Amino acid sequence: MVYSCIVSFRKSRRKQHSGLMVKRSAPGRGLGLYTEVPIKRGAFVIEYTGHLISTSVADTLKTKYLFEIDEKVTVSGSHRGNIARYINHSCEPNCEAEIDGTRIMIYAKKNIRAGEELFCDYGDEYFNEFIKPHGCKCPKCIEVFGRRGGKPARSRGSLLVNKKKR
Repeated sequence: MVYSCIVSFRKSRRKQHSGLMVKRSAPGRGLGLYTEVPIKRGAFVIEYTGHLISTSVADTLKTKYLFEIDEKVTVSGSHRGNIARYINHSCEPNCEAEIDGTRIMIYAKKNIRAGEELFCDYGDEYFNEFIKPHGCKCPKCIEVFGRRGGKPARSRGSLLVNKKKR
């Protein structure tokens, strides 16, 4: 199947975890997605939603809200209804994404306390293009490198996506 233009817009059919809110994150990170209630490890948190576009088209866009499913298909999550787009990067994330067909489901990687910000590891390509030039601002790197953040070596593979079905 060839995806040469916008194919569809999908709203999540799975109920997102209640008690999520977007608010100002730490300096250098803009807005973030926070939980107002505890979330247990392994629990479904939210679906990353948007238009399905071809990856070749996605490569020409200026937006940062792109989630590549595979070499052919990418989800453009730029619309404001996709609050999952506010999940910031961390080198030690508390959430992870799982791809199920063309759906991107975010799950808690560990127990998350009420009031905590939600984080995913964005993967090497995004990290090297958008984060590394300015220094990583995740809590781990701030702790290790100080307020300006760091530029840690990224020799390991991406922790962001598990392509398996639950």
